[in-house]
Amino acid sequence: MGVSDDTVRRWIEQGTLTGQKNEAGHTVVDGAELAQYARRSAVQPQDPANVRSSARNRLVGLVTAVKSDPVMSQVEMQCGPHRIVSLMSTEAVEDLGLAPGSVATAVVKSTAVIVETEGKN
Repeated sequence: MGVSDDTVRRWIEQGTLTGQKNEAGHTVVDGAELAQYARRSAVQPQDPANVRSSARNRLVGLVTAVKSDPVMSQVEMQCGPHRIVSLMSTEAVEDLGLAPGSVATAVVKSTAVIVETEGKN
């Protein structure tokens, strides 16, 4: 969640999260409980698009870089702690007025999302 160990300890002390001791004696938080807390406490920035869409994965952010050639462009965005990179036509970049400092929404269709976890032997 991008917070310090001290913040997690405070959340446990306040009863926001439940901590349990593992076999090694470390205090741990159940992943499902943490996921529920993350969802409840998430702050969603205002989406400037003001459109209805079937896409549920919408990340509002700030355009940080645009690299263009005559045909294609690479657009980088910072959406909270996440760096999003998109390739699109230079015509689309110009039509959308994308430039460093502009606010935009990255829309990710779930059929194109790859999910990875740490490898285990």
